Amino acid sequence: MALLGGLLRAGSSFCHSVRSFSTGTCCQIRMHAIPKLKIVDRWTEKRNMFGVYDNIGILGDFKAHPKDLIVGPCWVKGFRGNELQRVIRKKKMVGDRMMTEDRHNLEKRIRFLYKRLNRTGKHR
Repeated sequence: MALLGGLLRAGSSFCHSVRSFSTGTCCQIRMHAIPKLKIVDRWTEKRNMFGVYDNIGILGDFKAHPKDLIVGPCWVKGFRGNELQRVIRKKKMVGDRMMTEDRHNLEKRIRFLYKRLNRTGKHR
């Protein structure tokens, strides 16, 4: 009798391991403890400079727009868009002044991003 019970148990575990389709239930995830809260640094440079330029219009008679105070390349200042739009804008603005290899690499990047956007873009 014990031998028969052992064979049945072995056979049932064998059947479960052979099954190649899902029954819709997944393994239960057991949590032994509540996860600890993340320690966040509230005074990082990004956080402490947030909203610094909000009062320029009020305090400066609206003479300067915050985007005019951004330091960076001319093709990035005040620009919102994806990477493809950014590199096309760079090519328009400084493409004629770029070195041959840099321009070639920029055009390769444009071709790659154009293909990728057309295959898997939001607009599809």
